[in-house]
Amino acid sequence: MDREQLTSRRVVVIGGGWSDEREISLESATEVRGALLEAGFTSVDLLDLAEKDFVRTLVAGNYDVAFVALHGAYGEDGCIQGLLEILHIPYTFSGVAASAAASEKQIAKALFAAAGIRAPRGVDLPVGAELTAEQVDELVEELGLPLFVKPAANGSSFGISRVTDRAALNDAIAAAGAAGGRVLVEECVEGMEITVPVIGNEDAHALPIVEIVTGAEFYDLKVKYEPSSLHHVIPARLEPGVYARAQELAVRAHKALGCRGCSRSDFIVTAAGEPVILETNTIPGMTANSLLPDSARHGGIEFPELCARFVECALGEA
Repeated sequence: MDREQLTSRRVVVIGGGWSDEREISLESATEVRGALLEAGFTSVDLLDLAEKDFVRTLVAGNYDVAFVALHGAYGEDGCIQGLLEILHIPYTFSGVAASAAASEKQIAKALFAAAGIRAPRGVDLPVGAELTAEQVDELVEELGLPLFVKPAANGSSFGISRVTDRAALNDAIAAAGAAGGRVLVEECVEGMEITVPVIGNEDAHALPIVEIVTGAEFYDLKVKYEPSSLHHVIPARLEPGVYARAQELAVRAHKALGCRGCSRSDFIVTAAGEPVILETNTIPGMTANSLLPDSARHGGIEFPELCARFVECALGEA
């Protein structure tokens, strides 16, 4: 498809919604719309998933393609993708199955294991779980301290706690499960925190690795939404062989989940130089502070061009 054909397509950017990440999603959607207009697209609308007449407006728009800028529930879990499939509207990023698998951390970990990618050891607890003193002791004996406690299906560090005292474990489990979902308790893997963006479909390849320097216990919400210059080191300061290995594993994770368009896999690199995967995001943030656009810029792809490529990938899958 030549550039003129691409930019003449009617695009709808979908953001907002009802998840904990509503505000950052709206920010992503707004910046994506501006980037597409800057890239030369002539018709770009923005719709909030939470609008009362969202589906009616979406159908009436006669759109050629949807750019999904939703984060969290209904956006990254396959829900909006299923609706767009029913409406026969091509859309950016991963499909229903890959989105659902990546958002369910235990399913993703099983797929990573099958692909030979190491992830932290952990246990998946049912809704409303509360551990007895004996169960807490068994878990600490198996996984050690500190522990990370997180929602089994959420993103952007919402509900995550780093537990250093066994007495605080049940409170952390309750906080992670406050939205009524399952909870994941994982060992704490120490080392350098990095993230590896991957773009493309069948030709998927890794972008420059971002080293995350926080000064905090982990990459929490406050850090994520501060200026990227405070926390992103690009390229990551890794030995060349480890750098190449992390990029290879990120592409492998992308393919194991069945992602398309883009993904962003987060790792801890241990002192021994082993990348351990934490999770793969199928709809990374798309703001000025976000990791993937920052990496792409360092790789020579400016934000408007990056967004245009995602639209082209989506139409290539139609």
